[in-house]
Amino acid sequence: MKKSLGILVLLLGLITALGTMIRPSGGELQGTLRLVGSTSVQPLAEELARAFMAKNPKVNITVAGGGSGAGIKAAQTGAAEIGTCSRELKPEEEATGLVPTVIAKDGIAVIVNRANRVKDLSLAQLAAIYAGRIKNWKEVGGPNASIVLVGREAGSGTRGAFEEIVMQPAKLEVSPEMLQQGSTGAVRQFVAVTKYAIGYISLGQLDATVRALSIDGVAATEENVLKGSYKIARPFLFVTNGPPRGLAKAFIDFVLSPAGQAIVAREFIPVGKTK
Repeated sequence: MKKSLGILVLLLGLITALGTMIRPSGGELQGTLRLVGSTSVQPLAEELARAFMAKNPKVNITVAGGGSGAGIKAAQTGAAEIGTCSRELKPEEEATGLVPTVIAKDGIAVIVNRANRVKDLSLAQLAAIYAGRIKNWKEVGGPNASIVLVGREAGSGTRGAFEEIVMQPAKLEVSPEMLQQGSTGAVRQFVAVTKYAIGYISLGQLDATVRALSIDGVAATEENVLKGSYKIARPFLFVTNGPPRGLAKAFIDFVLSPAGQAIVAREFIPVGKTK
């Protein structure tokens, strides 16, 4: 009796570790899967989860935010089968057994009005502009005109990434004079109609109404983000405690499939095949 009880406990633990995945004799997936982490990854993860659940009606996926750090901790502790993260893992994090899977990449384009003749900035110049230390376009080869700063609101994933990649290495903070907008579209529209404005948006939202600056001589393109030569970029990761398995693996396989990467490509840079 004790032996049978022990086997039952072991099986229940295995089911939990696999994301409570059950595959009935008919081959249909069912079970629950929890994703926790980056607020930047969250909207994409929710869209991918909806598509996966539409294909697998007996699967329930919940997606929550909390930040990349929360996602890493959730994966480590088992609070979630998948942690989501919008930065590279640190060596000490990978050393705990976490396995990252890159599901997408996001480049951040620095944009100006199409009438602005400035075409390139260094990363250091960009940080100084957003810190309010460079206030006039003539200081970076442009016209004698005050720079109008615009960016995203506090809590925005794009703003968080911009500050982490551009501002923090220079040990600078964004100027309180920066005008805050509540969406990518609002930033783009403001720059499009404001001659001397500068802003930043997700590369996937770039259109012909504005112009993207090159940074340190490297153009803001998907190709350069994938090559790693354009520096204002970040990966979107799904993080698991050990190699993905069970329902987590099935979901990640879908995300990396042509169908999943086609969803990624609507706003971000896919890392797998889309055809």
